[in-house]
Amino acid sequence: MTNTQIPPARAERPAAPPAAAPKGPSARDRGTRLLATLFLAPTIVGIVVFTVVPIVGSVVLSLFHWNVIDSPSYAGLSNYGEVFGDETVLVSFRNTLVFMVLAVALQLLVALALALTINGRMPVWLRSVFRSAFFFPLVLSAASISVVMKYLFNQDFGVINWALGFVGIAPVPWLTSENAAMATVVLVYVWQQFGFSFLLFVGGLNNIPKEIHEAAALDGATGLRKHLTVTLPLLSPTLLVASVVGIINALQVFEQPYVLTNGGPGDSTRTVVMVIYETAFEQLRFGEASAVGVLLFVLIMAVTALQFRLSRRFVHYQ
Repeated sequence: MTNTQIPPARAERPAAPPAAAPKGPSARDRGTRLLATLFLAPTIVGIVVFTVVPIVGSVVLSLFHWNVIDSPSYAGLSNYGEVFGDETVLVSFRNTLVFMVLAVALQLLVALALALTINGRMPVWLRSVFRSAFFFPLVLSAASISVVMKYLFNQDFGVINWALGFVGIAPVPWLTSENAAMATVVLVYVWQQFGFSFLLFVGGLNNIPKEIHEAAALDGATGLRKHLTVTLPLLSPTLLVASVVGIINALQVFEQPYVLTNGGPGDSTRTVVMVIYETAFEQLRFGEASAVGVLLFVLIMAVTALQFRLSRRFVHYQ
């Protein structure tokens, strides 16, 4: 007989304990989510009610003829055809674009120059005084400022022409000449709005490490060269934000040209928002006014998208 060896029995491994069922959110987590929802609800409701609903309503209304008195009648895209055939609307878009270029460029230049000056060697208390003084016009009503400026720039009895007379300069038709009127509107607008960009630039300059400027000084970069090669590249994200906000606000300008010149002389300072106001509330053509508003919205979105597209080349993040 052959001896057969019986292999030893393998020890059975203990069975793995069953996987614990996933626990649901605790009462504390649910309370935190509910509290966060309650805090966000007013903002979300405000955005929906005051932004989303008006935009959708304007798009829908632009497809109808409506004068408030009669019932709305469907017009399709005919309102847009009337808009593109209206010379006043086209001139207003041209004026708005010209105003945007001049106002935003001047606003950023003035704000940046003042921010660089304030950020230099200056006592802390004096720096605070200048910050408050430069920001103060922004908290005032644009309409009230425009009323005051209208008297200051008056050709006959304005203080500015009166001061120019002391140095032998003839009275300037600030508000009655086409070229001077646009320049005056730009100056009044920039005087009120540059405080916002100024504060952005001050914050951006304070975030630049001092070691970078010290290293640039050791390499021989001083004065204007230092700002062009070091400060501006590091400040480019802040420049992007300031330019985006500035362009959006400039494309919607209304109070300054309406109060100062009422769009004149002629249509030289008439802007798109002025045309929307006049078409809707003076002529009761709400469909055409909504069509102009939709086109302005598309223009703002297109310009903003172009800015972010170009920012990939010119904006440098640390």
